[in-house]
Amino acid sequence: MRLALLGDIHGNAAALRAVLESASAERVDALLVTGDLVGYYFDAQGVLDLLAPWRKYVVRGNHEDMLAAAREDRSALPSIERKYGSGVRVALETLSGEALDALCSLPHPLEIDADGARMLLCHGAPWDNDVYVYPDADETLLARCAVPGYKFVILGHTHHPMVRGVTGTTIVNPGSVGQPRNRQPGAHWALLDTGTGKTALRCEPYDIASVAAEARRRHPDLPYLAEVLERR
Repeated sequence: MRLALLGDIHGNAAALRAVLESASAERVDALLVTGDLVGYYFDAQGVLDLLAPWRKYVVRGNHEDMLAAAREDRSALPSIERKYGSGVRVALETLSGEALDALCSLPHPLEIDADGARMLLCHGAPWDNDVYVYPDADETLLARCAVPGYKFVILGHTHHPMVRGVTGTTIVNPGSVGQPRNRQPGAHWALLDTGTGKTALRCEPYDIASVAAEARRRHPDLPYLAEVLERR
């Protein structure tokens, strides 16, 4: 099977569109999505619409947890917005109840069997979706992530791409579709071929300027939202 690994989309439908166009050209069989479909940026509905036709496996990220908390208690929104912008508010105001139910009830982690290759799909780490596992993580943390019995452990959350082999398990972070933090502008994802076991990290160009401009217009108080998309 040819699998597209992607995550940390964060309401950036323009970036997701570029990834899915490339995935389609690569004849990808299914998507493995590491969570954080919402948050930061402003087109949660567009993200769900783009993902809808695809065969996919999706786990819950920490921004889905924020979404669930704010849905339960709207008084949580101001503190979320001060740090992350209005992406969660936009999701709450524009998505249907059914869509919100689906996002808030996503599993974590999720076991997948792809052509006999057992995989564990996560957001942060297998035991906690809010643990950061960076490319320079120490061997103890990486070893804990390499859960025995899985050929691949797929992570997100850091917005930094990574492929690491640890005790017979390949740990992959495809990077962030919607908000890369590795100073390589574009929409990041990874292509995994279960037949060969090879993983290729990819980055697609898209109209970053328009997303950054909307972030500046909506949040002049949070320049990071635009700057992180453009920095090198």
